[in-house]
Amino acid sequence: MTSTQEELEELRETVGRFLERRADEASVRRLMEDEAGYDPAVWSQMGEQLGLQGLAIPEELGGSGFDYEALRVVFEEMGKVLLPSPFFATVGLAANALLLSDDDEARKQYLPGIASGETVATLAFSEERGGWTADAVSCQAAPGDEGWALTGAKRFVPDAHVADLVLVAARTPGGLSLFAVEKDAPGLRTEVELSLDLTRKLARVHLDATPARLIGREGGAADLLHQTLLRAGVALAAESVGGMQHMLDATLRYSKERIQFGRPIGSFQVIKHKLADMLVAVESAKSAAYDAARAIATRRDDEALSASVAKAFCTDAYFKVSADSVQIHGGIGFTWEHPAHLYFKRAKSSQLLLGSPSYHRDLVGQAIGV
Repeated sequence: MTSTQEELEELRETVGRFLERRADEASVRRLMEDEAGYDPAVWSQMGEQLGLQGLAIPEELGGSGFDYEALRVVFEEMGKVLLPSPFFATVGLAANALLLSDDDEARKQYLPGIASGETVATLAFSEERGGWTADAVSCQAAPGDEGWALTGAKRFVPDAHVADLVLVAARTPGGLSLFAVEKDAPGLRTEVELSLDLTRKLARVHLDATPARLIGREGGAADLLHQTLLRAGVALAAESVGGMQHMLDATLRYSKERIQFGRPIGSFQVIKHKLADMLVAVESAKSAAYDAARAIATRRDDEALSASVAKAFCTDAYFKVSADSVQIHGGIGFTWEHPAHLYFKRAKSSQLLLGSPSYHRDLVGQAIGV
């Protein structure tokens, strides 16, 4: 279903009001210290009352059937408040992988639970040596009498420790393949990694002859996984736009309120220039993220190019804007009590997750033939 501008603005207002009530700074800080890293009650409300998890899932699979532009609005609003939630893992990664697969049985089995909020899911791709390309995957899948068994380890898996379903990229005799692993599967073990951004939990996933269900065709997952990571990168770009907008607004308010040498610091030329640069970065990032979401929604031929442009530009810009915000806030911006550092850490984490800006610039170069 194509989203109109009026519908997108109504969605933004609805999600914004909900998050204002349920994801204030105190709640975010509390969940940063929580082992699960999210509030199950908020997660249920998002699914049952707002239908956010199923927003871009087809109606016949339990969702609302909206397009990626609607989803972009949700990610942007969540980025403004740094919502600790497995939404990115479930919707940005796992649901996209299932939607892109040609396995109708798997889609019917897993997507309705994701759409309702009953299922928390994620995608396990990267491994010990890092990397987000097919050749970085060494996890092995062996065929057996009763299906497949996975052996290996994954790293930097968002919210794997609370996932009911883990989609795993692994190698088979036929090539790179995608598998579904249930949370209680024998040989599956997860542990939260200590990471820079405490608002998004990343976990290690250990697999020891773990039973798994093949998604799609054996050896046919390389392109599917690449497209999934690109679409998830657009979700990160949208989150980054939300975070940047929040930092710009907060920094502008502070610049008007903070008095130094008898006048607001926002009246000083150096601060004016920094604020102007921040505004240009935010508006440019919006253009990149919005265009990438529109490319996915309309299935444009340059979808992959637009996605990499958005991921590279928006996460780089977010890091710069958050760093400038900390600097303008001065000494207070460096304290634990001030929220500026939380956005700075999310920005740095988003830069590296799903491939660095340099990696995506390489993809852009390849796409345009240089």
